[in-house]
Amino acid sequence: MPDLLLELFSEEIPARMQAKAAEDLRRMVTDRLVAEGLVYEGAKAFATPRRLTLTVHGIPARQSDLKQERKGPRVGGAEAAIQGFLKATGLASLDEAKIQRDPKGDFYIALTEKPGKPTVDVLAEILPIIIRTFPWPKQMRWGAASAKSSALTWVRPLHSIVATFGIETEEPEVVQFDLSGVSVGQTTYGHRFLAPDAIQVRRFDDYVSKLQAAKVVLDPERRKEIILADARQLTFAQGYELVEDPALLDEVAGLVEWPVVLMGSFDKDFLSIPDEVIRATIRANQKCFVVRDPKTGKLTNKFIITANIEASDGGTAIIAGNERVIRARLSDAKFFYETDLKNWKSKSTDELLQKFDQIVFHEKLGTQAERIKRIERLAVEIAPLVGADPVKTKRAAQLAKADLLTEVVGEFPELQGLMGKYYALAQGEDAAVAAASEDHWKPQGQGDSAPTDPVSIAVALADKIDTLVGFWAIDEKPTGSKDPFALRRAALGVIRSIVDAQVRLSLVDIFSSAIEPFVRLVHVIEPSQNQVRIALYVGGAEVIARYVAITRPITEEKVAPYRQEVLATYKRNLSENLLTFFADRLKVQLRDQGARHDLVDAVFALGGQDDLLMIVRRVEALGKFLETDDGKNLLAGTKRASNILVIEEKKDKRTFEGNPDPSLMANVIEQHLWNTIQSTVADANFHLGREDFESAMESLSTLRSAVDSFFAKESGIKVNDDDAAVRENRLKLLNEIRAATRAVADFSKIQD
Repeated sequence: MPDLLLELFSEEIPARMQAKAAEDLRRMVTDRLVAEGLVYEGAKAFATPRRLTLTVHGIPARQSDLKQERKGPRVGGAEAAIQGFLKATGLASLDEAKIQRDPKGDFYIALTEKPGKPTVDVLAEILPIIIRTFPWPKQMRWGAASAKSSALTWVRPLHSIVATFGIETEEPEVVQFDLSGVSVGQTTYGHRFLAPDAIQVRRFDDYVSKLQAAKVVLDPERRKEIILADARQLTFAQGYELVEDPALLDEVAGLVEWPVVLMGSFDKDFLSIPDEVIRATIRANQKCFVVRDPKTGKLTNKFIITANIEASDGGTAIIAGNERVIRARLSDAKFFYETDLKNWKSKSTDELLQKFDQIVFHEKLGTQAERIKRIERLAVEIAPLVGADPVKTKRAAQLAKADLLTEVVGEFPELQGLMGKYYALAQGEDAAVAAASEDHWKPQGQGDSAPTDPVSIAVALADKIDTLVGFWAIDEKPTGSKDPFALRRAALGVIRSIVDAQVRLSLVDIFSSAIEPFVRLVHVIEPSQNQVRIALYVGGAEVIARYVAITRPITEEKVAPYRQEVLATYKRNLSENLLTFFADRLKVQLRDQGARHDLVDAVFALGGQDDLLMIVRRVEALGKFLETDDGKNLLAGTKRASNILVIEEKKDKRTFEGNPDPSLMANVIEQHLWNTIQSTVADANFHLGREDFESAMESLSTLRSAVDSFFAKESGIKVNDDDAAVRENRLKLLNEIRAATRAVADFSKIQD
């Protein structure tokens, strides 16, 4: 079947836009083909700095004929309706229509056949629309036509279009369409400098080979392979090792069509700067890779350039130009670093942090200085819970954000935390205090590690929980896909820090403590009444108020209990809301690890579950239990019991709580079930008290056979017995099954 070759040739396409643009082109063209009834075999898109290319193979040569059936008016209906029907369907008269018999009345039916179009004609219709509506994040108009608002827009001026369609053994057909004067045909161009002449192409294989001959590597993955292989070889030949950088490699591959790898150098004096600063400077300014000594792991004074040309001088001028720019940028970085060191060594902590008094963290949550005070207070409170030294934790919390004010971080924000660690060590701070400056930001993504040192854990938890509680308090929660303050990431960071470090703490207690600095409680005595209005404010807004009657004289001592009650109510509501958010984040975390997220719901449904480590352990044990036959069958039996109870409780408008009466158990099977439940619950509770969840699940497994026997047809047991007392007793027995399993989880929340 025929193939499509499409190339959109333009000026420079920004590297950061290329991958998405190639995917957008593939998606938009193939979606429209399918919508037009043209199912294809495969498609692939490519991008270089000057072109977007798409190949779609296995497209039918034409659309299939389309038969349509259209229902018309009733037989004998209004003349206007009949004439409208004939006009819409193209029928000459009602003699060409069929009649559909229907009990409610007969209707006219028009059967029409729409012949399919040649695919090349369909392409000529859809391609101009796709190009005009292409979703570039930024677009421009150019040339004389740019004065008109209807002018063609593109990321950069669009020069030519290749659009051919045909089978491999024949000369392809050019897809003809008009697009604001841009030529459409079989002509493309090679490398801007090395082979700029026009090239005539026929189909994709021919196109790729001719571009290769014209010094253009079409596939970005192939360009990346060339850059990486040549860079590794060049550094290895000189006894060095390339510092690989996948993100930079993606970007550099988008800057060149014919990659040529070269090596440059800089003065060894600059190696006094931390390696990360050198790397950030060279990476940000010249898109170059750094090189290290494999023996020491430290950077050398070499760097790797990726040029887009085979220079006649072997790259000497290119290297010299890059070295000149890098020398200037490293000089700036060295000045920034030395200035920061001087400031840290010569100033007190108060002097270092005083600028934070003028920097607003959020208009409703105060300044950065106020936030640092909150983090310090909360970190000290968390410290003993995670085994951290409170004195070191307090100092670490004071300094954790200090490097945000430094020159280096101002130039390279990605080095925040790391520079704080370097400056703190240079000042003689304890290693744990210094490490917290870097580690309290962690984890910053799915692949990032969580902090491991207790001081870092305490500061990291305080930082993230302060953020979460603060934004929850002012009702700035994530909505849908919008999360401008990265609160989902903060919650996942708390979860990772707690679970990875095996930390035991009550989130509700921490939330309650964290909210106190945000809260302002006031009370107003109502004139001529024995009433006091108690209001709670957060971020300047009233969030809860209550009127209470107090006998005069009204004193602070009489009001105090009610003030505490209002505060407790607010803390409880906020904590419950935030805990629900954490449950959702925990489900995401466990799902990413391959665990069942419905088990999180089952454990949280027990209530009072705010120890994340214990929740995860419960979920893990429950997951293993439900993989066994005992677990699967007990789940089925428990759900059956629960479903019966729900129906009968609704019918009787009551619950069936309380111990069943053994004297009403005429059947030995129900007697056995009751005895098994009692022993199982006692045994399971014993293991739960020791937080041995696996053993608790093993205890529950003994219920399986007794429950199966109870529900078996052979038992002869009828739950809704004709004797009301027996019926109630058996429903109580079912309630005991449900209650027994609720010792570990709410089985009704578990999916079958």
